[in-house]
Amino acid sequence: MPIFLENEQATVAFGHSLAELCPAGFNIYLYGDLGAGKTTFVRGLIQSLLPKAKVKSPTYTLVESYDVSAAEKNPNGLKNIYHFDLYRLGDPEELEYLGGRDYFSGDAVCLVEWPQRGEGWLAKADLEITLEYQAGGRNVLLQAHSEQGKIVKDEIIKSHNG
Repeated sequence: MPIFLENEQATVAFGHSLAELCPAGFNIYLYGDLGAGKTTFVRGLIQSLLPKAKVKSPTYTLVESYDVSAAEKNPNGLKNIYHFDLYRLGDPEELEYLGGRDYFSGDAVCLVEWPQRGEGWLAKADLEITLEYQAGGRNVLLQAHSEQGKIVKDEIIKSHNG
């Protein structure tokens, strides 16, 4: 069952709600067309922990890192959040040259836009989020791929339907 987000503020709020649920070592893969709200969601998640952070899409750098270890509000004790945007990735092997495997450590949350471009190289997703345009807003589809992913998915659905 999709979750409907009526505007950008709702997409940011959706990111905020997920920040409180993501444990260390959690991987979220984001799917959707250009402009579907993937980076807006990421901005909400990161700014929930680091309110003054300037969150931009790392289209040319491939990854932006955020040290959240000293964040005032950090319910899960995360150390880092890594935001990947693989839209311009030519070959998944490029991630190896960036030291990409180090990012998927047990103390971080990894948010990956365009994960299909890193297929065969990326760690397994705990949760996949697909954003689709719908009636001026966005539908969000969630698919869990781990036990922790199922827990987070169930909590998100409960909070948006309750």
